[in-house]
Amino acid sequence: GPMGVFEFEKFEKGTFGIVEILADITEKNGAITIIGGGDSVAACEQSGLASKMSHISTGGGASLELLEGKVLPGVAALADK
Repeated sequence: GPMGVFEFEKFEKGTFGIVEILADITEKNGAITIIGGGDSVAACEQSGLASKMSHISTGGGASLELLEGKVLPGVAALADK
């Protein structure tokens, strides 16, 4: 999640600094960056660097569970049809 109340200019430096580092290592080193969760996505969008990330999802915890290989009930229900 964000490192502070990035919505306020005087608190955005920590969060935006991390977003800049992630954008940089994605662009220059080919790192895969996965941003998950509504506040983290909002911070990337507000920083103007969201397009530099490999993948962005508002799923948060559900996205992490999917990456872990867990079966998500909603996805399983779709597969059954």
